[in-house]
Amino acid sequence: MVDKEGLWYRVLKARYGEVGGRIKEGGRNASRWWRMICNVREGSGAAISSWFDNNIRRVVGNARKTFFWTDNWLGGVPLKLQFNRLYELSINKDCSIEEMARVGWEVGESGWDWRRRLLAWEEDSVRECASLLNNLVLQENIQDHWRWLLDPIHGYSVSGTCRFLSTIDDQVAGSLLNDVWHKLVPTKVSLFA
Repeated sequence: MVDKEGLWYRVLKARYGEVGGRIKEGGRNASRWWRMICNVREGSGAAISSWFDNNIRRVVGNARKTFFWTDNWLGGVPLKLQFNRLYELSINKDCSIEEMARVGWEVGESGWDWRRRLLAWEEDSVRECASLLNNLVLQENIQDHWRWLLDPIHGYSVSGTCRFLSTIDDQVAGSLLNDVWHKLVPTKVSLFA
């Protein structure tokens, strides 16, 4: 899902559409397979809600493939959650960091393009957001990439993920693992789930 020019991304985008740089979930019209994949991001059960999103970060290099508002790249949460009101008022919801930097993200520059004039407290939020961006230096020769926080050195692994999910003390999480590793389910389906 990272390779926006890849075949799978283009197929899913054609089928479900795209919002904010991500493939739409599709709601009731989505296949059961696609809904299951989308649920990985949300987690299943209260104890592990959003476990996948909480354990990945976008590492910014040249900033061309990282979305300014929706990717988790600054401060542990996406800017659209940290500055929800600004995201709602923004005209450029799907811009990359590189596009935002090019047009200017200092207060009063064209990167901040709003649907309406901002209220005083909203302008304070813009200043707060812009101050977070002051020390960001884009590295032209380095591509953006994802970092798996559970193992930042080696990256994502199925065993590391299973270990993380199995250490959760909640009974709901344990029953989810039992459902995934059910004896009557073929191994390839369990590994996929």
